[in-house]
Amino acid sequence: MTVKVASLAGFCFGVKRAVEYLDRLVSEKKPTERVYTVGNLIHNPRVVEDFARRGVTAIAEDEALPLAGSATPEASVHIVLRAHGVERQLYDALKRVEEENPFFRLHDMTCPFVAKIHRHAQEETDENTVLVVLGDSEHPEVKGIVSYAKGAVYTVRSLEDCENLLRSGQIMPDTPLVLVTQTTKQINLWKKIELFFKKYCTNAKIFDTICSVTENRQSEAVALARACDCVIVVGGRNSANTRSLYETVKRENPNAILCEGVEELSGDFSHCQIIGITAGASTPRYIIEEVKQKMSEIKEIREEENFAELLESSLKTLNTGDIVTGVITSINTTEIHVDLSTKGTGVLSAEEMPIDPETGKPAFKVGDEIEAFVVRVSDVEGVVGLSRKKIERMSEWKKIMAAHTEGTVLEGKITDAVKGGVIVTVGFTKVFIPASQTGIAKDGDCSTLVGTVQQFTIIDIDEQKNRAVGSIKTVLKQKRKEAQEAFWANIEEGQKFEGTVKSMTSYGAFVDLGGVDGMVHVSELSWSRIKNPAEVVSVGDKLTVFVKSFDKEKKRISLGCKTEETNPWNIFTNTYKEGDVAKVTIVGLTPFGAFAEIVSDVDGLIHISQIADKKIANPADHLTIGQTVDAKIIGIDTEKKKVSLSIRALLVPEETVEEPVDTEEVSE
Repeated sequence: MTVKVASLAGFCFGVKRAVEYLDRLVSEKKPTERVYTVGNLIHNPRVVEDFARRGVTAIAEDEALPLAGSATPEASVHIVLRAHGVERQLYDALKRVEEENPFFRLHDMTCPFVAKIHRHAQEETDENTVLVVLGDSEHPEVKGIVSYAKGAVYTVRSLEDCENLLRSGQIMPDTPLVLVTQTTKQINLWKKIELFFKKYCTNAKIFDTICSVTENRQSEAVALARACDCVIVVGGRNSANTRSLYETVKRENPNAILCEGVEELSGDFSHCQIIGITAGASTPRYIIEEVKQKMSEIKEIREEENFAELLESSLKTLNTGDIVTGVITSINTTEIHVDLSTKGTGVLSAEEMPIDPETGKPAFKVGDEIEAFVVRVSDVEGVVGLSRKKIERMSEWKKIMAAHTEGTVLEGKITDAVKGGVIVTVGFTKVFIPASQTGIAKDGDCSTLVGTVQQFTIIDIDEQKNRAVGSIKTVLKQKRKEAQEAFWANIEEGQKFEGTVKSMTSYGAFVDLGGVDGMVHVSELSWSRIKNPAEVVSVGDKLTVFVKSFDKEKKRISLGCKTEETNPWNIFTNTYKEGDVAKVTIVGLTPFGAFAEIVSDVDGLIHISQIADKKIANPADHLTIGQTVDAKIIGIDTEKKKVSLSIRALLVPEETVEEPVDTEEVSE
């Protein structure tokens, strides 16, 4: 029997992002903090149950606002929005509570691809526009999409539904129409509906919003169904993504099976030479691995049974190196006795017994079945020495080998820095990661990774010596790629970012926005005239920027820093008016007067006639650069952005001080 696992089976980007975020949130939360999800975070019962055991409560939408409002310093509240998103009214209401209550936090884990459909519904519709959504009207994702529309909305589930809309007159051929689809719908159905509206509607905007991962997963599943005798689709039955995937496979292969996990697998697979396994977007990798392991063991179990029948005996001759299964008959402080159904008694050292990390007690008890490795057989003593650690090492090594074959991402702790790289430990197995694969810059210090937990893949393996070589770099590269894909799917003009200055040239600064770089032109870095970016920023500086323009094909982003809120002239006019007195700093002296800074980058002119209460010959006789004085604002020229100041007006308040006539152009 050959078992083939689809490369795109399991978590998609949006689901993986939501699950990993909630995992970190739960791990880092304080005992006084409460964590809720609006509905189940994803459509997978085992994942939801696992989070429930860790204190995460799934709530109905109508419970969210009361819980958010109940947050206090003694019991702060976190509410996490699922990848499907929620309706706009609820989202807006929760954001208002977050702004008013510092002890409530809203965590929006809406998939970026779903959020993009929300924007289409909001920005492309008005009271005269009809939004048509291909999807299940009761699905949370569809409800969220519909809530952003400004006009009429129709949800359709088939081509016939679309035909009825035109036949009944609910939509006319010239009706302004926007067409989108639920991200998990079948690509074949979407193409038919897309073609229908293109043919019969003259004023339709069509947005292909099927998630690219979903589309590729379905295409791969079709190929798998055609190549295999049987295909197992793993995932929650209440998941639209899984149901759609199962229906796609079933059309190609009638021997398709839908199951939520390994515990549901049963039946006779003896007729199957090739079994395929795929999974919906809400299925974690460990459940897929359990199903694969179950199918891989079927042939081995059948062969063991045949062997037993040929021997006509339940007793086995044991040898060092065998893997055996027995029942624990007794446990004491030094050893565990195991019934192996042979003439010898299995003995396991107490220190070999696995400990349950939650209870701190032995993981097994009398009567439990246990698997062990035979390390010694003594016919004289009637004892079979056993080891659990060797089994665990062998199991871990199988996982390492499987990870190498399938490209699975593993996780382990960096325990040592050695010549040429570092050692990462996974259970009892050590994996070498070369310096070039650590993600540390060339000639960097790899020892900074010691003690950290890292994700990595296996890039090379020596089965004879049980040695493996890993790479952190491949995982980082994949994460950057996923982040970049999400970034480009989400980018909009005017969008704000908190970035880090990565490098500089004479014409601007390049800012890292989180895996994607954008360029701020030198003219955008400051309201003052500067010749070089180094005058105002340095590499490593944090910079608040916004998107001015972008080119997705060329992967270029033009960023801006200057806003009307930071415009020095606007700051000045919002702070002062004509007649106000300001504390100013002398920044320049000329024969006809003095220039004084009122606010940063806004100077005013104190004409020579306005420096003293008497006629003076030279401003330098009365003022010095850097001196701070009080001056009255006697004139503001908004068009030319010029300000006239007077010290004399404060010395002779009873006089009417007129703004001096500007008989010559004076440049600041």
